[in-house]
Amino acid sequence: MAKFEELKNEGVFPVGDKNDAYAKYFVGQSYLQNLVPTDDNIDVNVGNVTFEPGCRNDWHIHHNGFQIILVTGGEGWYQEAGKPAQLLKKGDVVAVHDGVKHWHGATKDSWFSHVAITKGTSEWLEKVSDTEYDKLGK
Repeated sequence: MAKFEELKNEGVFPVGDKNDAYAKYFVGQSYLQNLVPTDDNIDVNVGNVTFEPGCRNDWHIHHNGFQIILVTGGEGWYQEAGKPAQLLKKGDVVAVHDGVKHWHGATKDSWFSHVAITKGTSEWLEKVSDTEYDKLGK
């Protein structure tokens, strides 16, 4: 059994549905629950993203905005281009500034959940290769 598997049923926020709309930008299975209803007067997206073990998103950049990641459970990785990956655990917060190339996702053996607060548009780039990911250990 993977670590923190209870996140799929008992997380801080609902796990949501399979993240099919963004599946092409992920390796593995993720789930998405939007936390703020669509409103033309609010230009920030807030969603609970849950990753199965080994799941990660592709390298990407946020333009004309930012992303704030609030870790709510499990263990995951965050990495900016040219920097070492950071192990994330419940309670960690990452502020991703405009134009910073990065990725985030679960460790190999743990579920991972975070709230993503995102403003601006996302430019999706290359996949995080298995070789890059496997070097992280966990």
